[in-house]
Amino acid sequence: MRYVTYESPAGPRVGALVDGEVADLGFDGDMVAFIEAGAPHGRLRALGHAPRLLAPLRPRSMRDFLQFKGHLDNALTRLGRDIPEEFWTVPAYYKGMPDTVIGPGDVIPWPRYTERLDHELELGCVIGRAGADISAGRASDHIFGWTIWNDLSARDVQTREVPLSLGPAKAKDWDGSNVLGPCVVTHDEVDGGSVEMMVRVNGEEWGRDHSSSMRFGFAELIAYASQDQRLFPGELLGSGTASGGSGLEIDRWISSGDRIEMEIEGIGILANVVGEKGKGPWHSS
Repeated sequence: MRYVTYESPAGPRVGALVDGEVADLGFDGDMVAFIEAGAPHGRLRALGHAPRLLAPLRPRSMRDFLQFKGHLDNALTRLGRDIPEEFWTVPAYYKGMPDTVIGPGDVIPWPRYTERLDHELELGCVIGRAGADISAGRASDHIFGWTIWNDLSARDVQTREVPLSLGPAKAKDWDGSNVLGPCVVTHDEVDGGSVEMMVRVNGEEWGRDHSSSMRFGFAELIAYASQDQRLFPGELLGSGTASGGSGLEIDRWISSGDRIEMEIEGIGILANVVGEKGKGPWHSS
């Protein structure tokens, strides 16, 4: 099943994509509550129109890993650095900000403090069942589904922050810095370990990879994240950027007005246009 969150007069609603059209599920709650309740729904109700899709969920938490050697090779080569030995043994991650995610069709905000905005193509894994100390062998039982994650970065800011060894700060954190969508496809329909991933800018392919290239699979990522910590339905784990999934790797940079399309096999296309620098949602208050 392909689940979405759509805009309605009463506020965001959970729906499903059926033959390319949105149907309401009759569930009163957001996507996280829907997942936590076991994805209950009865007869689907056709809407009769095409509503605006929102980010499919506002995750309870966002853990972003770094699992594609090709991406790391490409990025570090430009910085004159080698891949650290820890890459092969530690599936490390940083935590993002779930409250300000945006969705398909939303304008990507360009923070006023960066000159080098960059996209990052990632596969997102949505947790569906709570658990702690989950073994890799049981991890599949805790996956609800999959989505596309465009993890945006301010690259010039990142260059200044990373040497402090605290992880990304303003290089990653601003309103609208994480884009999710267009839907969440359930785990029974997509094998997240074997999907093709690609990114296009203004119709031109900039990068392509396959999730099988990840150093550690999502089963290992779930096992690592859940050590002595309970994971809950609606939490999101990211694969890290696919090889060729960012402009940094090929020294090509997006500009205001560019259309970014991220496509992952079995999930769909997440498309957004880049906004004007300094004209983001923070100006609305």
